[in-house]
Amino acid sequence: MSQELVIDVYVDLICPWCLIGKRHLDQALAELARTDPEVAVEVRWHSVQLLPELPVQGRDFTEFYIQRKGSAQAVRQGQERVQQAALAAGAEVNFAIIARMPNTLLAHQLLAFARTRQTPPQHVQLLERLLAAHFSRGEDLGERATLLAIAQDFDLPLAELSHWLESGMGKPMPLDVPGVPFFVFNQRLALSGAQPPELLLTGMREALEAPLSLRA
Repeated sequence: MSQELVIDVYVDLICPWCLIGKRHLDQALAELARTDPEVAVEVRWHSVQLLPELPVQGRDFTEFYIQRKGSAQAVRQGQERVQQAALAAGAEVNFAIIARMPNTLLAHQLLAFARTRQTPPQHVQLLERLLAAHFSRGEDLGERATLLAIAQDFDLPLAELSHWLESGMGKPMPLDVPGVPFFVFNQRLALSGAQPPELLLTGMREALEAPLSLRA
């Protein structure tokens, strides 16, 4: 008898742990498919804007993190920890090419627009492209021209998208989650952070058997 597993994932595009968490999720899903092929999985991606207070043009990336962490040394140490985790997860994170800390509002609006016109696999490909834009291609996710170029690569209607962006449609709603990435399995069990694949897999299996009450 087949079972259904719905996974809600909350992410922001400028959070490296969200990229790492996605890689961990991909690995956990591959293992679930191998061991439990009868489980039908649906992954639903939700936008969280971590820094809505950033100016539209963003901020200098290095200056932003020095102010946030207190010193250049603290920034380097944090980035080294992230890069080690990314390497282990098979994710590419290159802080050296990131010039701006962008306001991600328009990028999340693009994701919302695309969701109405893409299949789920296409939408995941767009999510991957936006993550790569920030972490491995040095592109500014706050730049409208950058987002339109990406949208064109996915054959999205640019005139409709421009109207969508200008109208403020698809803005991420404030969400009551403790941080990102945040995973909810069948609305029954929740995990916060870029948990290892084994723990995500355990969460999936427990959610398939758990009572309806949400557990964290």
